[in-house]
Amino acid sequence: MTGYERIQAALAGKMPDKTPIMLHNFMMAVNEAGYTMKQYRNNPKVIAECFIRAVEKYQYDGIVVDIDTVTLAGACGVKVDFPETEPARSHTGILSSLTEPDQLKPVNVQSYPYATIWCEAVSLLKDYFKNEIYIRGNCDQAPFSLATMIRGVENMMMDLCLEEENRVFEFLDYCYEATSQFIKMMAEAGADMVSNGDSPAGPSMLSPDMYERFALPYEKKVCEYAHQLGVPYLLHICGNTDIIIDQMITCGTDVLELDYKTNINRAEEKMRGKTVFAGNIDPAGVLAFGTPALVREKTIELIEVFKNNPRFILNAGCAIPSTTPPENLFSMIHTARE
Repeated sequence: MTGYERIQAALAGKMPDKTPIMLHNFMMAVNEAGYTMKQYRNNPKVIAECFIRAVEKYQYDGIVVDIDTVTLAGACGVKVDFPETEPARSHTGILSSLTEPDQLKPVNVQSYPYATIWCEAVSLLKDYFKNEIYIRGNCDQAPFSLATMIRGVENMMMDLCLEEENRVFEFLDYCYEATSQFIKMMAEAGADMVSNGDSPAGPSMLSPDMYERFALPYEKKVCEYAHQLGVPYLLHICGNTDIIIDQMITCGTDVLELDYKTNINRAEEKMRGKTVFAGNIDPAGVLAFGTPALVREKTIELIEVFKNNPRFILNAGCAIPSTTPPENLFSMIHTARE
């Protein structure tokens, strides 16, 4: 099987010949290719080159094309910092009140250069790998997460408790428009799968009831829209998601990417026969700072849980740090290939 075929098999619930591996390793790929993050984010050819080199070196199956976590926020007018050697970042929101929506610029993600660069890189990678390697185009933030960036996290959490719900939903509708525009751009660029992160919607920030009321409906809408465009959808939420896994599954996503804090046995049981699990090796404590022996141990433990479940894609639980030793990544991949 090709890498593309392995991931397609997992999505179809069919046992692949080997464990599919789709790495969220953009920072490591940039570092190993000898570029700065500034050079990477500004040039689709550099982005594609970094991933081509990484696939050739580590021989994995699926690429997660990522740049940063603030592209949609920037497209909506949030001030963004662009460090030379780190991914872009934002610090404060721009909307002083939900009663003043005229502060928000009209949504036009296609006019934001970093969004178009991101999609151009996906097109280049798809042209290069054809159907040999699977291309996941990450589409930055799901609507609720984007809302926390535009409004500011603390302000948004207060709004959920104090503001009229219709104003909150109008704001989330605005954020959905931004997310869906990026999903469409990525699908048109040729991505085999699209994805979003919605970590502020997780239990570390929201109660399950508030998650179901404010975040989940928009995750469902984005997922449905991706399916209308003919592409599978992946949802990522950081932290321990044990108490909302049942709700997350109902959004209709093809894949849930969960981090190491989630109980893997519980997740496998809940998702079996319904949803693909992607993850969930600890990117820092194991991959970046562990030993090859520890990486091997944790990889074996994870694969053992899914030995009779084809709906599994091996990955770290979140983005792999740029300083991860190559021998640790090799250890994870070689263990999975045994």
